[in-house]
Amino acid sequence: QVQLVESGGGLVQTGDSLRLSCAASGRTSSSRAMGWFRQAPGKERELVAASSWNGSTTYYVDSVKGRFTISRDNTKGTVYLQLNTLKPEDTALYYCAASRMAVPTKSTRDYPYWGQGTQVTVSS
Repeated sequence: QVQLVESGGGLVQTGDSLRLSCAASGRTSSSRAMGWFRQAPGKERELVAASSWNGSTTYYVDSVKGRFTISRDNTKGTVYLQLNTLKPEDTALYYCAASRMAVPTKSTRDYPYWGQGTQVTVSS
């Protein structure tokens, strides 16, 4: 079992920044890819960013490229998502997830372990 606990969400204004954290415990593996997903009301859950174990392979959805950065501190078992220049359309429930695979993939079916989600709300 892998447990993922997220933190860092909140209510901010357009242009502000947040850093989301995901602390992993249990049967963790440094070889797993880690991803951040988000889901807004009425929309499908989408992969926002993902990273291989050492960050050599990353993925970002087009809408966040240049604004969001995924990083990992494997010694702490923590994955971060830095969200800069936030926009109202970034408002969503953000989930971290651990993959079965070593490299980023886009399907939720590849991620058996999920956090509880942390809400990011960006006001205009």
